[in-house]
Amino acid sequence: MAATMAKRGGAARPLQAEPNVIPFIDVLLVLLVIFMVTAPKPTVDLQLELPNRSTPAPVTIPPTIVDLRAVDGGYGLYIGEDAYTLDALAGAVTARALAVNAALTEADARADARIYVRAQDQGVAYGAVVAVLDALQHAGFEEVGLFAQTAEEGA
Repeated sequence: MAATMAKRGGAARPLQAEPNVIPFIDVLLVLLVIFMVTAPKPTVDLQLELPNRSTPAPVTIPPTIVDLRAVDGGYGLYIGEDAYTLDALAGAVTARALAVNAALTEADARADARIYVRAQDQGVAYGAVVAVLDALQHAGFEEVGLFAQTAEEGA
């Protein structure tokens, strides 16, 4: 009977065979907090421009596709079948946007025009595509992107 009873404060009470799990739970909660704080956060932020119902729909300007084609000693810039230099490209895209809506100002046309740059030939260097993108963005165009196509479309 001495093995099954413990004396504390003068009163005899039975020994407990159950483990004390409170320290174990405390350790688990601390580890959970540490892992939650140190967990990697997403590094890619997507910017969304949601439409506002109170403003009227803007006049949509059809997108302009600028093709880069390999020519002797470099590349040529084409919109449709018309060839342009890098300096004249911004003016040509602005003129196409103003032709859709003559009420637009030149600044509005450059802000609303969508331009997609596409390298039609594999011989065009990636640096040339980046140079065209950079020149269009420096000219004030806000909606400039790459025209992507699958391998089957390019073949």
